[in-house]
Amino acid sequence: MLLDGTYGREALFRAADHDFWIGRPVEDPGSRPLDFEGGGSLAAKLIEWPVNHTIKCLCFYHPDDSADLKAKQERELLRLYDAARSLGRELLVEIICGKHGALTDDTSAQVMRRLYDLGIKPDWWKLEAQKTEEAWKNIDHAIEVNDPSCRGIVLLGLEAPEAELAKAFSLAKAHHRVKGFAVGRTIFADPAREWLAGSIDDPTAVTRMADSFARLVAAWEKA
Repeated sequence: MLLDGTYGREALFRAADHDFWIGRPVEDPGSRPLDFEGGGSLAAKLIEWPVNHTIKCLCFYHPDDSADLKAKQERELLRLYDAARSLGRELLVEIICGKHGALTDDTSAQVMRRLYDLGIKPDWWKLEAQKTEEAWKNIDHAIEVNDPSCRGIVLLGLEAPEAELAKAFSLAKAHHRVKGFAVGRTIFADPAREWLAGSIDDPTAVTRMADSFARLVAAWEKA
């Protein structure tokens, strides 16, 4: 599960009773250039986290970004990587390129190679769905050359419809480094809107979200 420590604090506490892998975001949501939630010392904040919480950091980064923007983002990612390694925490770096430029066969891999060149080796990558087989091959190659011990890749959803994600799963799952998916809004966005509007009750919302997640798991397994 990906659980936020600000809005999902109670869920984080309850998750400790289950055998979950937990990724916990550290970034200020939507920040570009990247900034971290809460300010102050990054290491001082992270040392309070349970050791089994994987640090998750989203960075909106495109190879065509300005040199100044890249420098700011890279500086923060280096700071985070240093803190994660110093504290013995696993790190998942989530890169979204397509929000701020074209997504070609080499866009995501180019960003990954740049971060590897800086010495940043995340335990996990979280990447947007790629459009072609060639794009996944480039990503595979970037990892194989720079960090073959990387634990793998999880796919993000970007609120894509279930049918679209199912197609993305089919393309991605042929590559052994892609371990699964971690999507939110595809599962909860519509039920949440209706629940907040008072048009559905708690059990209906829970059932709708559970059914959506089950369909995605089935699509992944079918792929």
